[in-house]
Amino acid sequence: MSINDLILSPAKPFLKWAGGKTQLIPEISKRIPFNSNQSFTYIEPFVGSGAMFFWVLRNFPNIEKAVVNDLNIELICLYKTIAEDVEPIIVLLHQFEIEYHALTNDLEKKSVYFYSKRELYNLRISENTLQSALFIFLNRTCYNGLYRVNKNNQFNVPIGSYKKPMICDEQNLRTVNRSLQNVKILNTDFEATLDEISDNAFFYIDPPYKALNKTSNFNSYAKNSFDDKEQIRLKEFCDKINLLGHKWLLSNSDSLDGNLETGFFDTLYSDYTINRVLAKRSINSNPNKRGLLNELLISNY
Repeated sequence: MSINDLILSPAKPFLKWAGGKTQLIPEISKRIPFNSNQSFTYIEPFVGSGAMFFWVLRNFPNIEKAVVNDLNIELICLYKTIAEDVEPIIVLLHQFEIEYHALTNDLEKKSVYFYSKRELYNLRISENTLQSALFIFLNRTCYNGLYRVNKNNQFNVPIGSYKKPMICDEQNLRTVNRSLQNVKILNTDFEATLDEISDNAFFYIDPPYKALNKTSNFNSYAKNSFDDKEQIRLKEFCDKINLLGHKWLLSNSDSLDGNLETGFFDTLYSDYTINRVLAKRSINSNPNKRGLLNELLISNY
């Protein structure tokens, strides 16, 4: 039985996510090294909101094995809790949505409600169902859907300006629950995903992006930042996949678009195929640097 047999309708990302791949999927799809009828193992070491993962499930029905991983323990707990039993999460999200929308015309009470939920989330004392519902609530109502934590692992994104955001998309959450039933969900360092390799493995690698300047660093999705040393270690990880005879495709920012050293990735990945593609980005502290930017798609094929 393939992993898609239990999916009755296509799942889509249930979170907003900085650097999400929805905008880039048309370019990535041209570069998948398998056709839709082939069987292979799909491994995603930095799953984030899962835009690429859910797209792959929709378009490659014969995948035999899928593995998703992320170092963000709260994010992976959310995936696992949805996979185990999504209905209690839906009940809580319905309640949050009704209460939050009732405060639409009272900005002060609305703000108090948001920050009380953020404080409860940051205490990290709730059982998994409530903690997962709080994660989704904050994601749907905070500024720009950004997930960011400080060095103390405290979620610190302020309230967003949405009037009546959709907080509970119950149909999609149920579909996500079904789609995750045969998926292996990991919370580990990206290198550990090498242990999941089987025949015809394909890695899609979407790490926290290298910042284009000092004010655009939004890569603190976990309490430890992903700096240049980690980018270099990731390249060495790609070398290992290559030596094992499997295929990988990696996305990252294009340092030629920024103010950092020219061609960081051009030098680092000089032995591989590098393509520049346009992607729309809306998160940047400088409004003039939002919009279409070059991004890199790098592969070993």
